[in-house]
Amino acid sequence: MIFGLGTSVVVRLLAGEPRDLAFAALRFVLERQEARDRLRISDLVLAEAYYALQHHYGAPKGETLAALRALVESPGFDAGEAPDILATSGLESAKPGFVDRLIHGVYLRSGAERVVTFETATAKLPEVLVLSA
Repeated sequence: MIFGLGTSVVVRLLAGEPRDLAFAALRFVLERQEARDRLRISDLVLAEAYYALQHHYGAPKGETLAALRALVESPGFDAGEAPDILATSGLESAKPGFVDRLIHGVYLRSGAERVVTFETATAKLPEVLVLSA
């Protein structure tokens, strides 16, 4: 069976807070892994978790990215574009950053031929059109 994990489950797994919900999330994941089920985490959930962990829990950007990477590389987990992007060296200070790279990858994977933005840093990625005033 395939289960799609919501942001609240991912954040509880990584933050460990509140403790009772973190244990419930971990228990669910371990049971599903034992049953050889697949646990899917959407790119949108990973983007939300990225911001929630930093904003609500004060996690540093580098530690947040490392935790997300470890999660999506764990046995039984599937994710969209995120695993490749999270493997980017120096991602915590890269321009464009994690979420902009995620948006770019999702658009191209879905068939878009160009990603249109005002963000000049995104021009470093392929198939980007940067608009100006």
